[in-house]
Amino acid sequence: MSDLDRLTPWLTLHFARVGAKQLSDVEAVFGSLEQSVSAPESAWRAAQVLKEKQLDLLFDPGLAEKVAQALEWAEQPNQHLLTLASDDYPPLLKQIADPPPVLYVRGQVALLSDPQLAIVGSRNASKQGRLMAEDFAQYLAGVGLTITSGLASGIDKAAHEGALKAETKAGGPQGTTVAVVATGLDRVYPAANRELAHRIVDTGAMVSEYPLGTQPLAHFFPQRNRIISGLSLGTLVVEAALKSGSLITARTASEQGREVFAVPGSINNPQVKGCHQLIRQGAKLVESGQDILEELSPMLQPSLFAEEAFSSLATESSAPKNDVKKGLLKFIEFEPIGLDELAVLSKLPVSDIQSQLLMLELSGDIEALSAGRWRRLR
Repeated sequence: MSDLDRLTPWLTLHFARVGAKQLSDVEAVFGSLEQSVSAPESAWRAAQVLKEKQLDLLFDPGLAEKVAQALEWAEQPNQHLLTLASDDYPPLLKQIADPPPVLYVRGQVALLSDPQLAIVGSRNASKQGRLMAEDFAQYLAGVGLTITSGLASGIDKAAHEGALKAETKAGGPQGTTVAVVATGLDRVYPAANRELAHRIVDTGAMVSEYPLGTQPLAHFFPQRNRIISGLSLGTLVVEAALKSGSLITARTASEQGREVFAVPGSINNPQVKGCHQLIRQGAKLVESGQDILEELSPMLQPSLFAEEAFSSLATESSAPKNDVKKGLLKFIEFEPIGLDELAVLSKLPVSDIQSQLLMLELSGDIEALSAGRWRRLR
C-alpha cells in the first residue's frame, strides 16, 4: 500500500470532521480505519459513534472528490499531509488531549519536530510591543529555537520577522519559524502577509488542520491556538489586553502542561493588562530571552545548542541587572524621551529596555507619559 493510499481513510474521516477522540471508537467498532470507510451507511448508523451531521458529511456524494483533491495537493513539491499515524507527525503535538488527526504542511516538515517556542500577542500591538516581539524572536531563533506563531498582524508578524532575521549560533544559515493558520493552505490571511508567508515556507513551514479552501471564520482561530501551543515547549505572550485571543493560547499551553511566559509593561498601558493577569495566575515573568532559555534549558540540553551558546548564555545571565538599570537611567532626563531614542542611545535590546523601564517606573525613578514616552522624576 502506497503512502497516498494510506492517507485515503484518514482524509475520508477528516472531511467528515471526525476528531482524534472519536477515532479510537471507530477503530474499536470496525477493526481499523481502512475497514470503517468501506462499511455501509447502515452499519455506521447502527454503531452510533458519529453525530448525525458527521454521518451526512461521511456519505456526501462529493466527498471522494475532496479526498482526491487533497491527495493531488500532497503530491506537489514541498507540500505534505501528515496523520496521527505518520512518522513525521510532531511528537509534542501528539501528546495533547485533542491533536488534529490530519495536518496540511507547506515547507520543511521535519522542522515541526524541532524544539519550538510560541510567541503570541495583540493584533493591534504598539510599536514597542512589535519591536520587543521581534527582538525576543531574533535572539531565541539565533540560539536554535524555532519560533512558532499564527501569521496574524501585530505580534505574530513581528515574531516571524524576527526569527527570519536571526543568524544561528548552531551553524545554520538563519533562524526558522512555523506559522499555524486558521484557513486552508491555499490561501493567506491576512492577505497583507502573503510575502511573509512565502518567506516562511522557503526555510520554515506553514501548518493547518483545515481543508483546502477553508475561509478565515472567527471560530477557527481559537481552535487553531491549541496547535500553536501544542507544537511548542512554551508560549511567550508579549503584549495582550484582557480580552486578547492570545490569552487563549496561554490557557491551552497551561492545560497541555507547557511553560507560559509573559512580558510585563507599564501599569498604565491597557495593552499589557492581559500579561499582568497571566503573571498573577502563575506565568513566568520574563525580561529577556535569557530568562526563557534558563527555564527551558533542562529540556533542551544537549540536543539544541552548541556548547558555546550555553557558555554565552551563562555569561550574559550572570551580568548584574542593576548595572543595566543604572546604565539606562543615565539616558533618561527630566525632558520626555521615547523608546526609539533610548534604543539608539543605550544600544540595548528593546526587550531589556522595556523591562528596565518598568523597574524604574516601579521604583519611582521615572514616570510613563502618553505616546510611549518617559521622563525622570529624581
